[in-house]
Amino acid sequence: MTVAGEIDIATAARLRERLFELAAGGRPLVADLDRVRFIDSAGLAALVGAAKRAAAHGGSLHVVCGRPKVRQLFRLTGLDRRLPPARTLDEALDALTAARGTSR
Repeated sequence: MTVAGEIDIATAARLRERLFELAAGGRPLVADLDRVRFIDSAGLAALVGAAKRAAAHGGSLHVVCGRPKVRQLFRLTGLDRRLPPARTLDEALDALTAARGTSR
């Protein structure tokens, strides 16, 4: 799933709904945030909630973000320990493939 623009209190509910819908499928989900210019606590909460929902359904949530300011926000909030952002989509897909290999 590619996300673009600003994720704030006004847009986080739509993002959360879509992520929750996809996360309920029980499959790995990749949220590409490379085109996100701004994300606030409501947006971060939507990501955390989607990760929890994905895990509850046997799936996972992976995040892609190469933007330094957004990556810094992940570090400052500690979210990078729960949802470590990959720098590229290829990096996220490689991590997903590696995780599948170790879970067999």
